[in-house]
Amino acid sequence: MFSEWAWLIPALPAVSVLIITFTGRALPRRGAEVGLVAMAAALVLSLVVAWEVFSHNAGITQAIGPAGEAQAAPGGAEAFLLERGLTLTPLGGDLTVELGMRVDGLTAMMFLLVSAVSLMVHVYSVGYLRDDPRFTYFFALLSLFSFSMLLLVIASDLLVLLVGWELVGICSFLLIGFWWEDKHNQDASIKAFLTTKLGDVGLIIGVVALAGMFGTFSIQGVLDGIAAGGFEQGLLTFALLAMVLGAVGKSAQFPLHTWLPDAMAGPTPVSALIHAATMVTAGVFLVARLFPAYQAAPAAQATLAVIGAITLVMAGLLALVQTDLKKVLAYSTVSQLGYMVAALSFSYVAGIFHLFTHGFFKALLFLGAGSVIHAAHSNHMTDMGGLRRVMPVTFWTFLAGSLALIAIPPLAGFWSKDEILVAAFEAGGYTGGLVLVLGLLGGLITAFYMTRALYLVFAGEFRGHGHPHESEPAMTAPLVALAVPAVAIGWINLPFPAVQPLSFSSWVMFDVDYWVANPIELNAAIAALATALALAGVLGARAIYREAPERDPVHHLGLLSHVLERRYYLDDLYTDLIARTAVRDRLAPAAVWFSDRVLDGAVYWSGRGTAALGRVLYDTGDQRGIDGAINGLGASALWSGARMRLAQSGNVQLYAGALFIGVFVLAVVFATGA
Repeated sequence: MFSEWAWLIPALPAVSVLIITFTGRALPRRGAEVGLVAMAAALVLSLVVAWEVFSHNAGITQAIGPAGEAQAAPGGAEAFLLERGLTLTPLGGDLTVELGMRVDGLTAMMFLLVSAVSLMVHVYSVGYLRDDPRFTYFFALLSLFSFSMLLLVIASDLLVLLVGWELVGICSFLLIGFWWEDKHNQDASIKAFLTTKLGDVGLIIGVVALAGMFGTFSIQGVLDGIAAGGFEQGLLTFALLAMVLGAVGKSAQFPLHTWLPDAMAGPTPVSALIHAATMVTAGVFLVARLFPAYQAAPAAQATLAVIGAITLVMAGLLALVQTDLKKVLAYSTVSQLGYMVAALSFSYVAGIFHLFTHGFFKALLFLGAGSVIHAAHSNHMTDMGGLRRVMPVTFWTFLAGSLALIAIPPLAGFWSKDEILVAAFEAGGYTGGLVLVLGLLGGLITAFYMTRALYLVFAGEFRGHGHPHESEPAMTAPLVALAVPAVAIGWINLPFPAVQPLSFSSWVMFDVDYWVANPIELNAAIAALATALALAGVLGARAIYREAPERDPVHHLGLLSHVLERRYYLDDLYTDLIARTAVRDRLAPAAVWFSDRVLDGAVYWSGRGTAALGRVLYDTGDQRGIDGAINGLGASALWSGARMRLAQSGNVQLYAGALFIGVFVLAVVFATGA
């Protein structure tokens, strides 16, 4: 099996990082060619792995027939799963760490998405950052990020997954703040880092709790333990809810979503790679990876449904009043991630199918926005207009991505979003009803704000400065390539019984019995209602913006507009109340007083006490032995004092690193104690 060599997929960008870092500046294309070759090779290998997984699973599902018609899978039939690795016992037999890989349908799907989008971003970046002085550094970071995300995807052990998770966060911090000369970019990168780290604390707690329950960090070991039963239900729910916090931070769900729109300060290719198709989907991937565990914890599933439903509407409303094109797409991303999170409370396939389709058309939209910004020399739609005539390739591809996002049939977004609504309808209950109603409302809002963006950017007359023109082929070629899956990728999971054995759902299945019991269905009434609401949003925005795109009434709705423009005052709460009032006016002086009085005093008096004790011992004991002891104690006091002062450096990365190391040590102690 070629899947035995799947570890090469993350290894290729890892090698690319080293080559670009040490030799990139001396190469003809300043290292870009290395990153391009590495990601192209990774995409080819991902296609091979995807085909192998699909062939295996399709063979089983064809033998069964259409899902829902059989009572159970044939005996011995199992979905594709390959695990290979090295088991380490760093602390003896009490703790094991699996340095290995886990290849299944979910892994194959994420490999294909990450490598395809990353390759398109690499190609696009050649044109977008051609004249940037840190061109080589940028491509090294792109390769490092791609490696980190692929490592997270292939991990067979929760600790290795956690390493990939943290590396992704570090890369995001570096790429958002790539143009660090601008303080706005610095602030955005720090905000993203700190907000996601808050969620990461929950993830670490959840990982430790699961390891304590089942005695292993192995993902399969945890899932086997849950399948065997006999676990403490309350502790499992606690662990999974803690991991939900990690997903909320990384996937920008309410109330930790505020970092993502500000992260648009980074280069547009970064927005397409990290904040559309890869890093922000890490939280969704985490929940999908542990989906059988969440099935065993109804309270955690209900929490996912409520958080996702709130997020998808809340973020959609915020997109209505944005004038920055990238922020419109950023809030759209938050909203669509809400759909995915809510879907995973009901259906494994619905959640990751929307993750898959959304990755392609949202990457297309971000890259299209970059093409427009590159031509108009502004992020603001008030400085655009009339670009349809001078940028035809960008316009038509952006239109295709917009229609896919709006979920107009038969484009990709229609099929994946419809699957979410159908899953919510069939789930029923309060959570199912909440997701269905808010999901339909979210579709209406999405159609309105994307149609508004299309008119403000491409219709009317150009309102900016200069002479905009179509982008160079290095930037338009990825747009055309991504437009194809934006239109057609949804067709791989058509909700018709005859094609289900060869569909997306059979490709990514984790369990044959689950696939049999959860067929993909088309509810004509829901599909018609969702499409009608989407068309209503399109026609409503068209009626408002067709004649005079420059008139933007969403900013003249009184209190509603004010609340939306202030982003529900959440940034004011986080920044003003907590960061400024609490930290600067209270906590910061307290920290200074604690440092100057308590820590320094402790060091001083420990030194005085050591000296006094030394004098007593010197008068009563052996002088050479006592001299050595006194000198050692004195040196240790000086050393510890110096280290304590260094710890108060104000360096956020140092604090985060210390936190991570400390929690890891506690995790080891907890695991070995258990």
